[in-house]
Amino acid sequence: MSRRFVIGTALALAALLPSAAGAQQQDAPRPYVYGIYFECDVARQELADEIFELAYLPAFEAAVGDGTIMSFGWLAHHTGAKWRRVLYHSSPDLGSLLAALEKVNSGIDEKYPELGRAFSEVCGTHEDYIWQGAAGSRGADVAQPRGEVGFSVYMQCDMSRETRADELVTTVFAPIYNRQVAAGKLVSWGWMQHVVGGRWRRIVTMTANDEASLIAARTAIVDEIENGNEAASQEFDDICSSHQDYIWTIQHEKP
Repeated sequence: MSRRFVIGTALALAALLPSAAGAQQQDAPRPYVYGIYFECDVARQELADEIFELAYLPAFEAAVGDGTIMSFGWLAHHTGAKWRRVLYHSSPDLGSLLAALEKVNSGIDEKYPELGRAFSEVCGTHEDYIWQGAAGSRGADVAQPRGEVGFSVYMQCDMSRETRADELVTTVFAPIYNRQVAAGKLVSWGWMQHVVGGRWRRIVTMTANDEASLIAARTAIVDEIENGNEAASQEFDDICSSHQDYIWTIQHEKP
């Protein structure tokens, strides 16, 4: 995971607890998340985990500790498509987000150059996304405690109408998600908007302490949305008409 491998896109661009409601106040902070989605050699992907724990984990933990970043996470593929690992970090604004990425990875490259090259051999392809928090179990706050496993739904949406999808989430769907958090079925959920990246325009995340709770909560949410809010569900599906699901094992996160 060399410095140029991880931050090249970012430098070019520079020139996710129960709440009463999911709607985000306009003047409330809306942090940004930089996500790096890796395709890895399945036969050797555990080596990438070992390299992360040795070289990257201490650096990202220190970055949270000194305030360089708000949070970070390292996620492993459980179920889904081609992405095998995700590294993310969050910051309160775009400038801090990109500066933190350069700072952290620069230090790692200087200390562990060979490990960076070894990581790139195992996980040689990646996609970069920048998201902005919009709603969730703590409003738009993405630096919140999460569970052990996560479910992420990446959505393709009609760009001319995607703000309407945001409105449906915050006004209609958020209370449904929040009830699952309040009942202890979910630990957290979040809704994030595309800022930079590929075709996925929105992402909804939810986490739980085990796979059974996660799947049960998601099933209950989908059932209530589709059967109790048919008009809103149909309108949302018309706006965001394609999606990709992933289940992640959350190996490391802070907080």
